[in-house]
Amino acid sequence: MATVPAREELRAARLGLFEKWLSVWVALAIVAGVFLGIVSPGLFRWLASLEYAAVNLPVAMLIWAMIYPMMVAVDFGSLRKVGDKPKGLILTVVVNWMVKPFTMAGLAVLFFEVLFADLVSPADAQQYIAGLILLGAAPCTAMVFVWSQMTRGDPNYTLVQVSVNDIIMVFAFAPIVAFLLGVTDITVPWETLLLSAVLYVVIPLALGYITRRLLLARASADATAIGNFTAALKPMSVMGLLATVVLLFGFQAEVVVSRPGLIALLAVPIIIQSYGIFLLTYAAAYAWRVPFPVAAPCALIGTSNFFELAVAVAIGLFGLGSGAALATVVGVLVEVPVMLSLVAFANRTRGKFEARATF
Repeated sequence: MATVPAREELRAARLGLFEKWLSVWVALAIVAGVFLGIVSPGLFRWLASLEYAAVNLPVAMLIWAMIYPMMVAVDFGSLRKVGDKPKGLILTVVVNWMVKPFTMAGLAVLFFEVLFADLVSPADAQQYIAGLILLGAAPCTAMVFVWSQMTRGDPNYTLVQVSVNDIIMVFAFAPIVAFLLGVTDITVPWETLLLSAVLYVVIPLALGYITRRLLLARASADATAIGNFTAALKPMSVMGLLATVVLLFGFQAEVVVSRPGLIALLAVPIIIQSYGIFLLTYAAAYAWRVPFPVAAPCALIGTSNFFELAVAVAIGLFGLGSGAALATVVGVLVEVPVMLSLVAFANRTRGKFEARATF
């Protein structure tokens, strides 16, 4: 199979107008969703009724619009390079699957069963905990290309990390989420959880692989085919994200208007988790002398979340208007500004980091 230079795929991840100001667009989408949910509640009730097997069809279509272009960029051929530089990959796997889900669960329980116990009802607290668990157990796959490019990370290694992460997610996401939800005494509907994993990871990943093969076969020697294809679909992905936010906050409009402070409460553990995971991974990479072009994406992939999957599973498990869905949507609001601040921090510390790092 022909291969595409990773720099061409990361070129498609360059920040355009929408991506550069994504936090602003998300904020505007939230305002629009809340406004529409208040003035047209009947419309959102109708949209909420369009579901099959606990999966809301409008939201499913929008999430597929987000995920599919990103899955095309995954290069399974890059897995052959896993053994070349194992340190960064080891850190990525350990943090994403052995640390991050459990620290997020711990923070969720700490804040909503202890520190915020007087501010939310026990039933609502369980919903928020479930949403935060789903967010923490879904490590980023797509936006990593953007963060890597912004830190001038090693593009080939980033592709290895993303490919391995996606394969692990197919097998590990559902069991980890089920275990953590069970630990927090929340009933786990396994059928819906597994269906969501298949719908939002396995199928898009398979379609992305097929599309990639077709593009490479038709492009022959043209190594820019995949970069051009994903760049052309990027507006669809961003618009899918914004439309999903509008819908989700439309479904949650009454809660947001009646309890605006709830958004801030949900943001607190997410922000602490994000900065904590980044510093842990970045410090470990520094101590292990991992070069900056590998260490920076390694820390960022552990910090960022696959919020599309988290939102989809929250909706499937607990419903469109649930507290769990709201918690995952707050993750969308928090993620972009937090990640941009961490990219800036990584770039500022590049010199000192590279002076120490060696394989």
